[in-house]
Amino acid sequence: MSQLAPPPPVLSVLGDLALAQRKSVAIVGARQASAAGRKLARDISGGLSSEGVVIVSGLARGIDGEAHAAALSGGTIAVLGGGIDHIYPPQHERLFHAIVENGLIISESPLGHRAKARDFPRRNRIITGVSEAVLLIEAAERSGSLISARTALEQNRDVMAVPGSPLDPRYAGTNRLLREGAILVRNADDVLEVLAQPRQRGLFAPSGPEFGGEDTPGSEIPVHQKDLVAALLTSLPVSIEDIARAAEIGEHRCAAILVELELEGRAMTYPGGLASLALD
Repeated sequence: MSQLAPPPPVLSVLGDLALAQRKSVAIVGARQASAAGRKLARDISGGLSSEGVVIVSGLARGIDGEAHAAALSGGTIAVLGGGIDHIYPPQHERLFHAIVENGLIISESPLGHRAKARDFPRRNRIITGVSEAVLLIEAAERSGSLISARTALEQNRDVMAVPGSPLDPRYAGTNRLLREGAILVRNADDVLEVLAQPRQRGLFAPSGPEFGGEDTPGSEIPVHQKDLVAALLTSLPVSIEDIARAAEIGEHRCAAILVELELEGRAMTYPGGLASLALD
């Protein structure tokens, strides 16, 4: 997790810490998932788990919960937004205790802390940070899972997505990621093939002068650039294109800076490539 920014000051854990050293894949997606999406999550998670891959997710309803449950026998890691003594959502109390017995619970929040909306982007960077690749299943345009995808790219992780019908809004975000160059997968075998191949992370996270600098994905962003972008934000959402133009940096660089600002609680990003100051 050396590429996490900002790094967690401390991590609390429950369960088998050795799981964090094994090959792992994050599976994230819609809370209000369809029956088909839930089955895909179970099938892919179970297939990967049977091959020794640890499944990482956020213990949320929907895709997260299905992925955890299907991987209990092989090992799964749940990263929480609140403290490790606060089970959220409460419907996953039984699953939480099963993961403590057969997996690993991680949180950077202090004991007793109840998760708030701004805690989840910070949680997401840990989900992607402990994983070698990230798979999205049923992520809508207004989905926190898309923050995970952007964070994963900054951490130099492969980003994969399951395609879906363009008529189903639950696949709008994942289909857009695929259009932009994410790796299309259909099943666990496709994911295993990605893990076995040389890294493909350059697909839609280019760097270089035309994108705002020579920095490679995951490199440290200068403080002055972050402060400049933050100063350009207002309470009214503005397009990342306009922010990048005003800051005289590339759009990809600007998007990376906005991810860091969002993790710091200083910015908010929205579907359609918009960003604003963080709301109190």
